[in-house]
Amino acid sequence: MVNIETQIFNLKFTSKQIARMSTKCTKQERDELLKVKKAMEKGDMDSARIYGQNAIRIRNTGNNYLKLSSRIDAVSVPPRVSA
Repeated sequence: MVNIETQIFNLKFTSKQIARMSTKCTKQERDELLKVKKAMEKGDMDSARIYGQNAIRIRNTGNNYLKLSSRIDAVSVPPRVSA
């Protein structure tokens, strides 16, 4: 049987992994926005629109990762016994 300290450690570890995934999404979003800018400079508005939609989707995914990470952090706080 897994003890509670191991479970708490696993939750914290998972939370950090998800936070890193959020950081990766931020970098991907920045790359997509650069693609939007380049496409607009070339006059290719259809590609720019697609890149823009990708950037929005990636930003939303990153925000969802942050929400999930904070929820896991809240759960992983060990319960305190009030005396």
